[in-house]
Amino acid sequence: MGEKLLDKISRPYIICALVALCLCIGLLFWYNRLAGLIGAGVFILFAVSILVVRTLLKSWTEHFLEGVENEIEDTLRHSVKNHPLPICVVNSDGILAMTNGKFKDIFPGAQILKTRLEELTGHLPGDFDPDEGGKNIRLDAGGRSYRILSSYLNSDISKSVVLYLLDMTDYDQLRMQYNEEKKCIAYIFVDNYEELLSKSPDDRKPGIAANIETLIRSWAASINASILRLRRDQYYVIFDRKYFKGLSDSRFSLLDDVRMIETDADFPVSLSMGVGIDGDSPSQTEDYALFALDLARGRGGDQAVVKSGRKVTYFGGKVQLIERRNKGKSRVMAHALKQLISQSSQVIIMGHKNPDMDSLGAAVGIFRIAFANGKDAAIVIDEVNQSMADVFEKAERSGSYRFVGSEEAIAMIDRDSLLVVVDTHLPGLVACRELLGQTDRLVVIDHHRKMEGFIDNATLTFMEPNASSTSELIAEIIQYDDDIRKINKLEADLLLAGIFVDTNSFSVKTGSRTFEAASWLRNNGGDSTAVKLLLQNDMEDFRQRAGIIANAEFDEHGIAISRSEWQHENAQIIVAQAADELINIKGIRASFVIGRTSKEVVVSARSLGEINVQVIMERFGGGGHLTMAAAQLTDMTQEEVIQKLKRTIRETDG
Repeated sequence: MGEKLLDKISRPYIICALVALCLCIGLLFWYNRLAGLIGAGVFILFAVSILVVRTLLKSWTEHFLEGVENEIEDTLRHSVKNHPLPICVVNSDGILAMTNGKFKDIFPGAQILKTRLEELTGHLPGDFDPDEGGKNIRLDAGGRSYRILSSYLNSDISKSVVLYLLDMTDYDQLRMQYNEEKKCIAYIFVDNYEELLSKSPDDRKPGIAANIETLIRSWAASINASILRLRRDQYYVIFDRKYFKGLSDSRFSLLDDVRMIETDADFPVSLSMGVGIDGDSPSQTEDYALFALDLARGRGGDQAVVKSGRKVTYFGGKVQLIERRNKGKSRVMAHALKQLISQSSQVIIMGHKNPDMDSLGAAVGIFRIAFANGKDAAIVIDEVNQSMADVFEKAERSGSYRFVGSEEAIAMIDRDSLLVVVDTHLPGLVACRELLGQTDRLVVIDHHRKMEGFIDNATLTFMEPNASSTSELIAEIIQYDDDIRKINKLEADLLLAGIFVDTNSFSVKTGSRTFEAASWLRNNGGDSTAVKLLLQNDMEDFRQRAGIIANAEFDEHGIAISRSEWQHENAQIIVAQAADELINIKGIRASFVIGRTSKEVVVSARSLGEINVQVIMERFGGGGHLTMAAAQLTDMTQEEVIQKLKRTIRETDG
């Protein structure tokens, strides 16, 4: 090394000097031979002196550099040995080549040139490459937590590497403490407070109210929460984040506790809870809680909804929704809808993709309202499944309604148009999503439980999860429109069919208002025989449904799961009917049937109320009600759906 450094420093000067001397000697020989000989002698003496000096310099340089290298090595060795961080050097074979005292304190059994890095950390030297995620490797040892930093001795990560262990234990504990002490906000609403007390004797009212208050405050005290009563039926709660896991594990047991309170009403006490956690600020956390409460109430109550960022989690919802609607709301809705129609240039109506009987019946009902108020209207439908083809053709053939595709609807809509969405409230499920942003007037009418991602810019929203169907809601609205004296028979049949399908022949989710709407439709020409004709299936569908039922699997917990072996465009209807049949079998608590069309896998779920199939279907991106729900999937096979379904049932039925 010393020789190379000496050559690098002295070579240019020596070459220049020798060249200059050679030129001078050549000139001397040209003018005087004797002078040239003398010059040659001088040249020889100069060359010899250079060699001597070079030899001396080489020896001195090597000695100096050797001393510097030894000093650097001693310094580095001392630095490693006494470094405040635990350090180890690992050679290309993955064996410890050097360690310091702090590293040995963590791994007292580690031996230089014997112990392999993999034995200590479970990783190879190349795993610590920071460009490949190695900077995030953590290690737990000696009751402490370490983050491992690396420094490779060259660009080849297969060679030696220096590892530094950064103790993160105190930082992790501080971060955990910070997270545990973050404030969570909850809003609690007693769903049926006024009606509950109105149905109780005067001497019992204070006791029932006190029991509700005591339970809520006891629950708040159990999590060291601060609680404020905003109104007789609403509370504001603040608690530390560390208590949330216990609440989640108990699935918000307060919901079950208040349900056990004895009352004189024919329905139990239920709560709607909206919980906001992990907001960037107290204001954002409160916004999360209000959003969650809105979801909980929009889904019919008796549940807790937790919002954390974009994640929304549901708890409860075990009780069948109880009809607690009043006709005043339908009257107000009818008046507001009439006003919007009169102020709009036209009315465009759309339900969900692949409309069912409820969606089509509701759309036809809105068309009748628009027509009665002197406005042009159109129903957006791109395609219908095979089971709805005859019904759609009958409505189209009547000439009473205008049906358009998405492209035509987009071309005709303007800012003054009124867009009415029926039987869904999710942007991803509507027949034409592009229409949602094309007008300033938007109405949503639906009977499904509210889900996150709902259409939030509606001018008017009428969502009643207590209603049996959207057709029932539309039938009530029509009754309060003075411009409609009578609807025609086809409209009455379609609305009645929508109610008939969504209640499974009036057997589920049917209240007194449902029968009132059906009675009104019957008086306006609706015929149950005509409805049965509209809902008739062909023989092939019947055979497939029978095959699904015959091949169903039953477990010891009363869960029936089956699948259709055929691909069929009418699969959505077939699996729904098969699920309806399976739930009628003695001992079955819930039924799930999976089928497939050319575009997607469809799932239909039914229960008798003990299992909330809506919560299960929401895990698949679907929804519905406590006893009747469904989902459509484009990114999973039937077998994958079945496996995920079994896991989800175990988790939710616990």
